[in-house]
Amino acid sequence: MKKYLGLFLLLSLVGCQVTETIEINDDGSGKIEVLQLRDEQSYMQLARENYSKEEKFEDSTFIFKDFITKYSETFSKLTPAEKIVFQKFENVEVHIKKNSYEKDFRTTLTQNFSKIEEVPDVYKTEEYADDLEHNYALSAEEHYYKVSYSFDRRIFKRIVKITDSIELKKHQDKISEMKNKYSNFKINQPFTLKYHFPRKIKSVSNTNAKISADTKSVELQFLISDCLQNPEITNLEVVLE
Repeated sequence: MKKYLGLFLLLSLVGCQVTETIEINDDGSGKIEVLQLRDEQSYMQLARENYSKEEKFEDSTFIFKDFITKYSETFSKLTPAEKIVFQKFENVEVHIKKNSYEKDFRTTLTQNFSKIEEVPDVYKTEEYADDLEHNYALSAEEHYYKVSYSFDRRIFKRIVKITDSIELKKHQDKISEMKNKYSNFKINQPFTLKYHFPRKIKSVSNTNAKISADTKSVELQFLISDCLQNPEITNLEVVLE
């Protein structure tokens, strides 16, 4: 099995905060940022005595297309369909910081876009980079859902689709086991959506969403473990005036 059991499952296991921020301009262009931040209080409970023993120091940044260039030999051997998958991630920038001394562990994924339909499922960026580096086959992936977006200047959609129902069931069982195992721990694992629009918001499909005072931004929060068990709960439609 590859080192990734599924990005969100790993994050929820160690106690993490994930924030997905999207800013959209009037012409449809904008920027997406996904911040994955280790919650130290949560991780300390899980790591116990090993918490003070860890020695990790990394501060690196890369753009995915640099990985394609660096591992061009591996990339050249891919099928045309596989190449298209990787090329969608070309403009995603990844910043990884792991500092045991400062207890600062975070990964930031960013991409500027001319239209949001260009944005890939950025949560898979590190995994695909790992595939190129180690020459893993895409067929070995354990993905069971896909995230995409659309915006027609009036309606914004965050679209989550289940791509493998069998794999989903496997992860649901694993997550249930994890929840039982750590039920007595105080684990902080928020998954937050923060979206900013060029015009006022008329309506939001999820009634738990909080609209800002100027009605141009919306925020919605879930638990990572809930998102893993039912990814489609993060589907969202925002209608602008």
